[in-house]
Amino acid sequence: MGNVLGPAAPRAPRRGEPLGSPGSFDELHRQCKEIFPQQMEGVKLIVNKTLSSHFQVTHTVHMSTLGLSSYHFNATFVGDRQLSPTEAFPTLVGDMDNSGSLNAQVLHLVAERIRTKAVFQTHQAKFVTWQFDGEYRGDDCTATLTLGNPDLLGESVILVAHFLQSITPRLVLGGEMVYHRRPGEEGAILTLAGKYTALKWVATLNVGYGGAHASYYHRANEQVQVGVELEANTRLQDTTFAFGYQLNLPQANMVFRGLLDSNWSVGGVLEKKLPPLPVTLALGAFLNHWKNRFHCGFSVIVG
Repeated sequence: MGNVLGPAAPRAPRRGEPLGSPGSFDELHRQCKEIFPQQMEGVKLIVNKTLSSHFQVTHTVHMSTLGLSSYHFNATFVGDRQLSPTEAFPTLVGDMDNSGSLNAQVLHLVAERIRTKAVFQTHQAKFVTWQFDGEYRGDDCTATLTLGNPDLLGESVILVAHFLQSITPRLVLGGEMVYHRRPGEEGAILTLAGKYTALKWVATLNVGYGGAHASYYHRANEQVQVGVELEANTRLQDTTFAFGYQLNLPQANMVFRGLLDSNWSVGGVLEKKLPPLPVTLALGAFLNHWKNRFHCGFSVIVG
């Protein structure tokens, strides 16, 4: 007799798609924030020089119309261990301005899943910030512990703990605990966070005792991206709303970013690359109707 049952149906996979790493807590709203234009005013010249595959320096001259003009020298060293196109360890970054103020960062990969970071900041000859981070990245979770400005003699410290867990391949949940202590004052603030990533959009929400921060990012097509941010501060009794968008024109080597917020501010930045020269021009303008304040800026980036 023939096989009357026919071929057997394919067996369903035992497991679904992998959950993936949720990333770091500080980057939950990154996709939405990246499409907003950065405030700029005055004239700025940035010269990037790659000295080797590990070492790069940057010179920045800023002639401001609102404050003092400044010069910054930045040096970056990148090690041999590269985890991704944007991550390599160890990494040392130092930035010093013409007044002698220093901002330095050291990133090191202690183990395959454990990263550490140290941040030091001075204002002229006075230390302002010293911060130490330790981060564990699992297959589907991230845990971070930050120690900020520890002072044993003054009995003051800031301690921040982050945790993110991938619940499904698209949903990430977690929280943040901030503890601070100084003479006569001690307290803690808990914030809960959630992020949902779809094929073309990302929605993120942070809610805590201090307020709420919500963002929505949508990629309409290869040329158009939009984002919306809502921030509420319970202590200041203030709520702000902002809408941003980004237009990519690859054939013209141009990128335009614009914003409109609830403070009656509008602004935009146009970036234009000039191939084959390693030069990028940027022109920005921002207007606050409520305060009747306008400022514009122009920058040239070489390298």
